[in-house]
Amino acid sequence: MSIKNPILGLCQQATFMISAAKVDQCPNDEGYEVAFAGRSNAGKSSALNTLTHASLARTSKTPGRTQLLNFFRLDDQRRLVDLPGYGYAKVPIPLKLHWQKHLEAYLSSRESLRGLILMMDIRHPLTDFDRLMLDWASASGMPLHVLLTKADKLAFGAAKNALLKVQRDIQQGWGEDASVQLFSAPKRLGIDEALAVLANWMELGAEAAAE
Repeated sequence: MSIKNPILGLCQQATFMISAAKVDQCPNDEGYEVAFAGRSNAGKSSALNTLTHASLARTSKTPGRTQLLNFFRLDDQRRLVDLPGYGYAKVPIPLKLHWQKHLEAYLSSRESLRGLILMMDIRHPLTDFDRLMLDWASASGMPLHVLLTKADKLAFGAAKNALLKVQRDIQQGWGEDASVQLFSAPKRLGIDEALAVLANWMELGAEAAAE
């Protein structure tokens, strides 16, 4: 296992566990869990697939495809969770309300949740949904790491400027609890940085160094 990215080996062998429509359908609340959230079409599924080197999360040109809490096993004590995407206008209101209710229940009650990866399209960051997730993470003391996805859609200088602006806005609005990075699934930009965050939250650094 790579010492630089101690979680890499686990991510490469990630497997689907279960889909849950409600919190009481989730796996046993033990070990380490990291959840991936993002507004519909923010590149969440592509990011998950890139980080795990597998097609775990279904990608689609139709936003709002993810309607359940999808759990992926890394090992007996560690899981990744793909949360429902939000903000797609064509999703019926009752379904939106169902997602919101059970997402909030999951985020507020899950003891094994160690951190939240929030995907933002670099061209449209800090949407209302993004701000709600930042508010929740700040209020609950939950570590949050932002992936500014689709960074390849901007020139390098423009992407750097966008990163600095989002970092500044988050620090001013939510303090130092959230970190931010550039990310591009097709260009494989930012993978090592994102994996290092996962390894830290799942307390894998010491284990990898000892192997």
